[in-house]
Amino acid sequence: MTLASLPLTLVALQVVTGIALGAIYVLVGIGLSLIFGLMNIVNFAHGAFFMAGAYVGVFLYGYTGNFWVSLVVAPVAIGLLGLAVERVLIRPLYGRGPDDPLLLTFGLAYVVVESVRILFGLTGLPFSAPPPLRGAVDIGIGYFPLYRLFLIGFVGLVVLGLWLLIERTRFGLIIRAGARDPQIVQVLGIDIGRVWLAVFGLGCALAGLAGILAAPLQGVTPEMGVPVLAEAFVVTVVGGMGSLAGAVLAGLLVGIVVAMTSLIAPDLTKMAIFAVMALVLLVRPRGLLGRAGAFG
Repeated sequence: MTLASLPLTLVALQVVTGIALGAIYVLVGIGLSLIFGLMNIVNFAHGAFFMAGAYVGVFLYGYTGNFWVSLVVAPVAIGLLGLAVERVLIRPLYGRGPDDPLLLTFGLAYVVVESVRILFGLTGLPFSAPPPLRGAVDIGIGYFPLYRLFLIGFVGLVVLGLWLLIERTRFGLIIRAGARDPQIVQVLGIDIGRVWLAVFGLGCALAGLAGILAAPLQGVTPEMGVPVLAEAFVVTVVGGMGSLAGAVLAGLLVGIVVAMTSLIAPDLTKMAIFAVMALVLLVRPRGLLGRAGAFG
């Protein structure tokens, strides 16, 4: 099967499907890139936080019966977990070198996954979109799932909010300054430790938000964070370490590549995204929009 042999409407619908999938990658990639861009920490527990957000969301939805409550509370809960992890586990490792936080978060991922298996079982949990977001609507090129359209719009609003936070607020200015030169920020009387704490919590909250948003698309299992972690690293590298706009562009690109490859050659899906990463790095070693020492 080749792309040219497929109906144009099918290709167009698959592109929109890729954008919806890419929206998930955007959230996870921004969280990972935000943490690395400011703190220079490669967070291998990011996929576990993604999975934990899905489980917390499913639990809250079952307890309250309200999807919107779970959509708000789940990322907040994962963000608070991230604050605790940074304060108790990661902060004592500052100044030791990049390997120690990497190994710690790698081990933490296993702890989180095994804890979820103990609490919720090994088989996973089903999770459907809330009734108002079920069904499909005509978007001009065919019928498309309503929940995926909601996903695209909602993530767009979240990204806009993040851009305003980083580019138009004092906190965002501190984040950008801290990414370039944290010592100067400290000299100016700003507690950089509190900034790192807030950024790590925000990055984890974005992973948790992505997890609950992805749950209706793929179900909820303890292993759901493993492939997402690899894809998030691809998004971060392709977009450029520490670049918000790069993470958005790369997330959408990877989502479309995954969707189109799944349509033409499903067995090559994983290889395709790493091929994209290799091609981008050959042309632009810092990624599409990456800049050394900056988050912007």
